[in-house]
Amino acid sequence: MTSNIPASSDHNTLTLQGLCKYFVGLRALDGVSFSLARGEILGLIGPNGSGKTTLINVVTGLLPATSGQVFVDGLEITNKKPYQIAHAGLARTFQTIRLFRELTVLENVEVAAVSMGLSRRDAQKRAAGILEEIGISRWADMRAGVLPYGLERRVEVARALATQPSFLFLDEPAAGLNEDESEELLQILVSIPSQKNLGMLIVDHDMRLIMRLCHRLHVLNFGKTIGEGTPEEVRKIPAVLQAYLGKTAVRG
Repeated sequence: MTSNIPASSDHNTLTLQGLCKYFVGLRALDGVSFSLARGEILGLIGPNGSGKTTLINVVTGLLPATSGQVFVDGLEITNKKPYQIAHAGLARTFQTIRLFRELTVLENVEVAAVSMGLSRRDAQKRAAGILEEIGISRWADMRAGVLPYGLERRVEVARALATQPSFLFLDEPAAGLNEDESEELLQILVSIPSQKNLGMLIVDHDMRLIMRLCHRLHVLNFGKTIGEGTPEEVRKIPAVLQAYLGKTAVRG
C-alpha cells in the first residue's frame, strides 16, 4: 500500500502529513497522511471510533493536532483557529445539525456568506443562488426549525458552500436519511466538486452512497490507515474486510 502525498507547496490540494492526535491513553490519530485534490471526492471510512470525526475536528481547528501538518493550497493551517482555517478555504458540516432554528433557510445560508466578509446584499444573492443550485429554493422563506430532517441536512450543505470553500468536509450528511432521501443527496453531491472546483471529503456509514459517490476511499481503524484506493480496490483489501466492510457489504 502506497500513499501519493504531494509536496506541501502544491496548490489546488489539501495535504495531511503524519497527522497525530493523542488523548490520555488513546492514540485517536496515528500518523495519517493523504491528499485531496480539487474536483475529487474522497470517502473517509472505518468502524465507529476509528478516528474519522477526530480527523475532521483536528483539520478544521476544533481540536489541536499532537503532531503532523496540514496544508491547504500550500499554506500550512495546522492548529490555526477555525475562522482562520475557514478563510483559508476549508468548510465543514457536522454530524449534529447546527442550524439557526429561528432564522429562515435563506438567512441561515446568508449568515455563512456574511462571515466571509460579504455585504448583506451580496450574501443574500449568493445564498439564493446556492439554494437554487441544490434544489431547495422553494423553502427559502421557511423557518429552519420547522424543516423536515432531510431538508435540514441539505441546508447544512448549502451553508457550507456559501463560504465558497476550496475543500468541503461532510461529516455523516446521510445520517438519519431514508433510502430515497439518501439518493437525492447523492444526486446533489456528485456534481458539486466539478461545478464548484472544490475537493470533497465525506464521512458516512451509508456504504451504498459512499461506494457510488467517491472517487477514492481512505480507511481508518484505531487511528491508523489500513487501506486506500478506488472503491473497487478497497473492496479487496483483507484488512478492510476484516475491520469494517465485511463480505456482504462489499457486494452491495
